[in-house]
Amino acid sequence: MTTSSSPDRKLDTTACDREPIHIPGGIQPHGYLVNVSQDGFRVRQASENVTALFGRPLDDILGRALDDLVGTAAVEVIARSLLNATQMPQPVYAGAVALGEAGYFDVIVHRSGKATLIEFEPVQRSGAADFRLLYAVMGRFLKTLSHVDSVDAVCEYAVRSIRELTGMGRVFLYSFDHNEDALVMAESVKPGYPSYSGQRFPASDIPHQARRLYVANHVRLIADANYEPARLAPLLDPETGAPTDLGFAGLRAVSPVHLQYMKNMGTLASMSISLIIKGRLWGMISCHDKNPHFIPFEVRTACEQLGQILALRIESINENNEYAYRLRLRGRLVSILAALSQPEEFVHNMASASQDLLMLMDAAGAALVFEGDTILFGRTPPRAEVDGLVEWLGAGNDELVHTNCLSRDYPPAAAFTECASGMLAMSISRTRRHYLIWFRPEVVRSVEWAGNPAHKDDVQAAPLTPRKSFELWRETVRHTSAPWQRGELEVALEFRSAILGIVLARAEEMAGLADELGRANKELESFSYSVSHDLRAPLRHIVGFADLLSELEGSSLNDRAKRYLKNIGDSARFAGKLVDDLLSFSQMGRSALHVAATDMQQVVKAAIRRVSQDAQGRQIEWSIGPLPVIRCDATFIELAVYNLLSNAVKYSRDRPVAHISVHAEIKDDATVFHFSDDGVGFSMEYAHKLFAVFQRLHRMEEFEGTGIGLANVRRIVERHNGQVWAKGVLNEGAVFSFSIPKQLPV
Repeated sequence: MTTSSSPDRKLDTTACDREPIHIPGGIQPHGYLVNVSQDGFRVRQASENVTALFGRPLDDILGRALDDLVGTAAVEVIARSLLNATQMPQPVYAGAVALGEAGYFDVIVHRSGKATLIEFEPVQRSGAADFRLLYAVMGRFLKTLSHVDSVDAVCEYAVRSIRELTGMGRVFLYSFDHNEDALVMAESVKPGYPSYSGQRFPASDIPHQARRLYVANHVRLIADANYEPARLAPLLDPETGAPTDLGFAGLRAVSPVHLQYMKNMGTLASMSISLIIKGRLWGMISCHDKNPHFIPFEVRTACEQLGQILALRIESINENNEYAYRLRLRGRLVSILAALSQPEEFVHNMASASQDLLMLMDAAGAALVFEGDTILFGRTPPRAEVDGLVEWLGAGNDELVHTNCLSRDYPPAAAFTECASGMLAMSISRTRRHYLIWFRPEVVRSVEWAGNPAHKDDVQAAPLTPRKSFELWRETVRHTSAPWQRGELEVALEFRSAILGIVLARAEEMAGLADELGRANKELESFSYSVSHDLRAPLRHIVGFADLLSELEGSSLNDRAKRYLKNIGDSARFAGKLVDDLLSFSQMGRSALHVAATDMQQVVKAAIRRVSQDAQGRQIEWSIGPLPVIRCDATFIELAVYNLLSNAVKYSRDRPVAHISVHAEIKDDATVFHFSDDGVGFSMEYAHKLFAVFQRLHRMEEFEGTGIGLANVRRIVERHNGQVWAKGVLNEGAVFSFSIPKQLPV
């Protein structure tokens, strides 16, 4: 069957959500449960089937000390285990006990409020569980996962391992999407079982209170869906007068709705393993069998540990992928900002960067709405439709509006879903309707469901009746685009801050919003700081791991691999230098000036020592004139001097003997410093670009650098109310000068 729908479905599952599944009042009868007092371990509540376990009538069990039923040695073991269970509700394995002719039983204990719950599970062995199985399985699992960098691949390996470990007929892993629907990502099945690979289960199949229990209690076993529950006697805890919370009990009885759901699915035994990532239920591993199937505690524990390791690996892979993606986004953003930093008019600069603009958000089209004009790039709706969309956007005050189903939120968009099913709109003014809008085209998807997700049988007559059909049901989803990723939204907000700071200053000033300009510039500085801060650690990791790999495996690598590895390290180091320069550039505008008397002779000598370390083997003749003591921020001025001398050394390296000089002029109101070299120089028609961020007059292949050093010099000098300028002749040299006023700003 095929139908069309929007991606969000609203199903009435409130009746299921209200079912009190944590206090069912009974247990699954393949085991036994008693609730004992904390002092004296007297039985105050028990499952009705304990009469078969202890060979006594129920009235003779209730109120009796536990050591009369299981022996003093067993009670001592249980008591010791409870010492470890006082701080957490998760069950603790106490060991195995022999109960006469009944055989051997695993004993699992935990506390639940004022209740002390002891569970007995029958086992075939004649001793305690051998948890050495856990270490062997964990070791093999960890070794394999450490070499796999794909979420799909680690999930496939996990379901195979779990099926091998449990012996269940079908094991599949599913993750939850933004609608809480479940998508089956991996599956391992025995012959004769239907496959659900690639199919979806609707969110309504797992009520909210069940999801909360899955987050708290990671493993859930139902050994036989045809069981008749063993009720608790008395039904209410005599100590509290309330139902006993069995949320963490492994034997907890299951909702009849879920048991019927299992039978409708052709499953009599199931076990679920929660995959928790950052405190959220990311997905589940579900194990099914057509026949009753009991899984002992040590195997369940091994499966729980596998699930935790798998969740950590998935989280690591996803974070690494997200980091790499954000790195690419920020690289594109830097390219756009470089274009927007040009002195030309804002709209012209934006148009020149239109391809980067579309690539930044993986969009097919974009619209710039600015100063009453609408400029379209790529595949977009007609201008009149975009203007109507802007009117709708203007009714709100959101900085960012995004949707992957625009026609659902803005019905007129149904007329242009082919080119604009998805939209990301970014406000670029706080007072006017100025927007940058990206459009994504429609992506028609065929979604396979395990049964029709929109219907439940007899919902009105019996709200808790589960659906009966799991037959493959196909849904065609239209009018939607690829979803907007979190990293894209974060970069869009950073982009907005940058635009407000470096481009819209003129527009805001013309509108009489001078007070807004200061905040916009601070936002730009915050953007630079956040980009630098976010990128420093991963770039250092890249360099570190590249160096480590070269050290450990260098002897076994061929020349090509060594060259590739060196390129990785060099590129990461350059990116790290760019990040450090960006951070320094940001700090120039954020830090206060600390003015003090500064000996410029010593400042220049210190800078020469630093740059000479990088120029070892070269012949440089230095000419340093008498330099005065001035009042300035010494730290900032030292950085400016170092940048100027470093440039002089770099751009004169083609000379057999480089000549670099520094001298000062003392004027009435300022002191002027000149830094001269006889290097490659530059053409004066490009002099206005020298001190802009990311501006370079020479190719990077010729002279390395990040394009931020001279911008830093200008910002430092301007912070002192000074001026900076340069003169040059191509292939003959250059002179860079700056002035520091004698009367500094307060």
